[in-house]
Amino acid sequence: MAKKLAGTMKLQVPAGQANPSPPVGPALGQRGINIMEFCKAFNAKTADMEQGAPCPTVITYYQDKSFTMDIKTPPASYYLKKAAGLKPVGKRNRPRGAENPGRETVATVTSKQVREIAEAKMKDLNANDVEGAMQIILGSARSMGIEVK
Repeated sequence: MAKKLAGTMKLQVPAGQANPSPPVGPALGQRGINIMEFCKAFNAKTADMEQGAPCPTVITYYQDKSFTMDIKTPPASYYLKKAAGLKPVGKRNRPRGAENPGRETVATVTSKQVREIAEAKMKDLNANDVEGAMQIILGSARSMGIEVK
């Protein structure tokens, strides 16, 4: 007999750094999911990824308190900021794009770097080929104020 679906939820957790503290613990706890089991499974699955890279995760949980998780690749903006070498700024000490994209440029990346990002994100993008994926990444770069040479 199939498991009875209770719901799904989305979290963005740093790779290899899931712990029971907020925001992960309370989000899972109120749905009856075993927090430590999730943390151990997530950290094991993301051990080969770059530590601290934000990983969008879709968690499907069932009425018998079990769950499955689908870990996606980090956002395109994360890869673009890393490729452009943007330095952390602001209250939260995170790298940022332009405040007025289209009018100002904060960094530049090469088309080769865009291709590498597109290939890394290919499984999570709605594109048929690498060129289509590159167009999606170029759009993200443009909206962040990053110029592609």
